Amino acid sequence: MPEKETVDRANKDLAEGKSPSTAAGEFVREEIEHVREGKHGARSPEQAIAIGLSKARRAGVPLQPPKAGKTSEGTRKRAERDYEKGQAGTQKSSTRSRATKAALKKEPKSTTSRQALSKHAKKAARSA
Repeated sequence: MPEKETVDRANKDLAEGKSPSTAAGEFVREEIEHVREGKHGARSPEQAIAIGLSKARRAGVPLQPPKAGKTSEGTRKRAERDYEKGQAGTQKSSTRSRATKAALKKEPKSTTSRQALSKHAKKAARSA
């Protein structure tokens, strides 16, 4: 469940006319902070980013799922479901939320270090 401040900042961005990806960046920032604080871990910077985007979609940010061919079919379908859930306004079950958090706690925390994020940004810039 995203923090209230994060949702407020994202809504403010949308109200100012900023793009949905900018608003979703607030959720990604929150997720990276959670991994750094040790609230849970991630196996790679990409996973932390994906979790943040998923939270954004579920919180109602109108962030479209990636186009076919950009990511794996499973990722795209999950993003579509998250987007639909966020637009419908339904909540994720607390049991599933707890289970997800417990699984993520077992993952490493170092994946969102400054060095790892820099490496990811350089790799993403090369491929773009």
